[in-house]
Amino acid sequence: MDLPPYSPGLHKLVTLHVDQTLKLTSSKGFVAVTNSILEKYELEKVGAVVHDFENDSFTISYCLKESHICIHTWPEYNQLTLDVYLCNYLQDNAHKVRAVMADYVAYFEAEIIKDFEINR
Repeated sequence: MDLPPYSPGLHKLVTLHVDQTLKLTSSKGFVAVTNSILEKYELEKVGAVVHDFENDSFTISYCLKESHICIHTWPEYNQLTLDVYLCNYLQDNAHKVRAVMADYVAYFEAEIIKDFEINR
């Protein structure tokens, strides 16, 4: 098999400030927007775990065929952390990672506090 040079992918980690606390307490809203994003970018979900905390914050981890999407919210601080990593040995998915993250920033109408990109 003749393969292109291996580049594992782009891992993007952000901390966001969100004024609309409801979006930081609605795990169902995040699941709905994520399902839409997965379809839009043709990403394949392997599984997902959703946990709602007593203070209405939530943590969700999506295991994807291409890697993962994880979120944890802190409504008491109007913040969330979000982690998107897509890897594929046949193509560079860096543009998809950035587009997925931009869609989440738009959904949350968020201000980016911290933004890290790691080329793996």
